[in-house]
Amino acid sequence: MTEKPLKKTNKTSSKNKSLETDAKLTLSEDSAVPLAVSKRLKAASSAVRRVRASKGLGKINAPHSAPPEVLKLTVNSEEALPVVEDVSVLQVEQAVPVVPAVHAAVQVEQLVPAEQAVPAVQGPAASAVVNTEKNSVTQRNKVLDSSLRIFQIYFEPWQRELLDPAFYPLDNSRSNSELLEFEVFEKLQRNAATQGASLWGALSWRFAEKTGMPGAEWVKQIVDHPGHDVYFCNPHTYNESLFHNMWLQGETSHPQFLKVTKAFLIASDLDVKDMDSIYPSGSFSAANYFVATPNFWSTYIPFVRRVLVAADKRMPPALRDVMHSRLADDRNLHAGASYLPFIVERLFPLFMRTEGKVFKARKIALPERERELNVHLKLLREMKDVAHKTQSAWLAACWVNYRNLYLSQTKGKAWCEKHLRDVTPTEVIFG
Repeated sequence: MTEKPLKKTNKTSSKNKSLETDAKLTLSEDSAVPLAVSKRLKAASSAVRRVRASKGLGKINAPHSAPPEVLKLTVNSEEALPVVEDVSVLQVEQAVPVVPAVHAAVQVEQLVPAEQAVPAVQGPAASAVVNTEKNSVTQRNKVLDSSLRIFQIYFEPWQRELLDPAFYPLDNSRSNSELLEFEVFEKLQRNAATQGASLWGALSWRFAEKTGMPGAEWVKQIVDHPGHDVYFCNPHTYNESLFHNMWLQGETSHPQFLKVTKAFLIASDLDVKDMDSIYPSGSFSAANYFVATPNFWSTYIPFVRRVLVAADKRMPPALRDVMHSRLADDRNLHAGASYLPFIVERLFPLFMRTEGKVFKARKIALPERERELNVHLKLLREMKDVAHKTQSAWLAACWVNYRNLYLSQTKGKAWCEKHLRDVTPTEVIFG
């Protein structure tokens, strides 16, 4: 990417280089803003206040630092959460046909005989054991009786112990699809396990680790705020402060991500400008952590499938091969995943701004992740949100300058030389 001055902000672009390399400046979680940029930050702060006053904006607050009271789930031997293994056991009358696939079908854990029964949940509910055939039938139908059905995907037996008792265990060990969670979404949509539900979703076994939120609290947030088509979150809140959007963030985690993604979007007839657009923190999401209505799923899943098919047909063969390769996971943090799951998870915000704009969404705040943000990250996120809301290219450039300074001090010179130019578009575009 060639280095050009930001449009509408000719004076600010020349400052970026000095901000990247000023080794004398220091930033820390508890420190004040460095003296060398105090004048700029005071000016930016004053600008934010003036913008708020002129536009009638109130203070942009981060979510509450302490989570509300956790919803307590009580489970007894008659109402224990089911452990089901094959999706066929969730059928009430006739199975919803599952389209044959190359990979093994998703399995929702099977109810085992009484003598082999394993408690479906841990902690207070660990003593809930199915000991009669009648209870087994009751538990088997519990999934179908609930209007809110949230499944939790796992792949290895040891991961089973880490699942949240508020969710239904879903064994995906037989699948080796490179689409990961999206393949699960497709299969669940066609299966009786989700038929009749008002809301459903499938989360990963690392949900608690990534979000810091118990499953019961996640359920409570959904129940306490009815009327939305999709509920989602962003477990990586710091990205909301540091990147224009999640496409650009992907370049720092997956080699050649922007090159592959650009070819993917072009082949799929999607707007390539989305890769350079500044989006507010409310649009950020990650990890496919969302629960939605059947109407949402019936629009979202075909949208993703359509763009995947188009990309495979129209992408240049060399880049298409790279997209399906393990190069995306060069550090082996995702079991050798290809680029596809990382592209697919970033399609959700794009979908919500295009074909999904008719749906009402609610982003669930994650108090534990919010507490991890230092003062600079909070200010950076606020500056970017105000810039987006007021469509101020000048304030957006101030955010870029401050962001570059922060990254130069927290990531280091080598990281900035490798990534900073690629993740800093030369034009201010508000998405």
